[in-house]
Amino acid sequence: MMELAIFVGGLLLLMMIGLPVVVSIGVTSFIALAVTGAGGLPVELLSLRMVQTLNNFTLMAIPLFILAANIMNLGSTTTRIFDFATALVGFTKGGLGHANVVASSIFATMSGTAVADAAGLGSIEIKAMKERGYALDYTTGITAASSVGGPILPPSIALVVYGWLANVSIGGLFMAGLVPGILMALLLMGMTVLLGATGKVVMPAPVPFDAGEVVRTGKRAILPLMMPAIIVGGIWGGFFTPTEAGAIASLYAVILGGVIYRDLSLKSLYDAFRRTLMFSAVILLIIAVSSFYGWILVRMGIPQALAGQVASVDMPTIALLICFALFFLLIGCFMSVIESILIFTPIVVPAALSAGLDPVHFGIVMVITLSVGVITPPFGTVLFMMVGITRLRYGQVVKAVLPFLLPIIATILLLIAVPGLATWLPGVMGY
Repeated sequence: MMELAIFVGGLLLLMMIGLPVVVSIGVTSFIALAVTGAGGLPVELLSLRMVQTLNNFTLMAIPLFILAANIMNLGSTTTRIFDFATALVGFTKGGLGHANVVASSIFATMSGTAVADAAGLGSIEIKAMKERGYALDYTTGITAASSVGGPILPPSIALVVYGWLANVSIGGLFMAGLVPGILMALLLMGMTVLLGATGKVVMPAPVPFDAGEVVRTGKRAILPLMMPAIIVGGIWGGFFTPTEAGAIASLYAVILGGVIYRDLSLKSLYDAFRRTLMFSAVILLIIAVSSFYGWILVRMGIPQALAGQVASVDMPTIALLICFALFFLLIGCFMSVIESILIFTPIVVPAALSAGLDPVHFGIVMVITLSVGVITPPFGTVLFMMVGITRLRYGQVVKAVLPFLLPIIATILLLIAVPGLATWLPGVMGY
């Protein structure tokens, strides 16, 4: 499989020497064309493929959900969500740790990415927990780990990209991510209980439960909390597509911040659009160039050949899925979730299908496993964000996160062993 070695090995080599991802993908594509004797294809084909790729209704969901998250981050939405989560579970031992996870899970259903989750709630969560006397290393670890739910819970941008590439219902993928995302949150909260019970982390005394505070903060947060219901309910009910849900989420965020709460100025709105344009341009450019990369892969028959190789291997599907998960864990340490999905989905999905794996289940396993990379060295983006927020050294942040990798890995193993965790809800919802 010389072609596969060129495609994957060449790409990783170019990225390791410091070339931008989009440049590495483009250069690898042209090297593959030259080495394999297909260099007679016109160079103009690259621009044609890029334009055709971006002229896609499904991909419009990406900038729209990014815009909604940016608008939410600039107003009081994140504070309202965290205050409600604190009132809801803050009376338990390690209550603010539980509130951290609950708030991050709620915000993940609005932001769609781990980075947006950590950026939107991270500083608020860490500040509140420091003031209550929680150890900074524990606070840092739980804040970073809870952001991993961003790429799993709807409206996940990673699932949008996977669904588009693998030709799988995005609505079905959104539903499939709900149960694993909730399971991960529960296991992270369980780790907080375990750390407190064993004395490895000294937990401040919980505050008494106050039903009045729950009602008060709940009223303040009720409108932001309605956004996930609008998105999921609208898609499930057939009122709008996932792409249209992104537009509705953005409009809802503008109405909340600019009309109802009045904490979103025109300058803030301009900043939200500017950040969205910058971030979306990077993602969409990578998607456009990656489409050329994927097209060449298919033209050379690499996915088909790999599918045949995998199909010929006499291995239980659960063992095969574990092998895929280990591969994705490794890749996630060096590449972002979106980049990894763009590059490897055209290669691995045909192989997974030929082995009898469900594309929805496989997609959830792929995304959740790649997402671990945001909190693992050497290129974990959330780790660097935590360094900036907490002023801890990079090594201290990595050490703080390590205990919380266990519940995340446990979630992945349970998901592999029990496919119904991902496929049950889409089946019930008719996907």
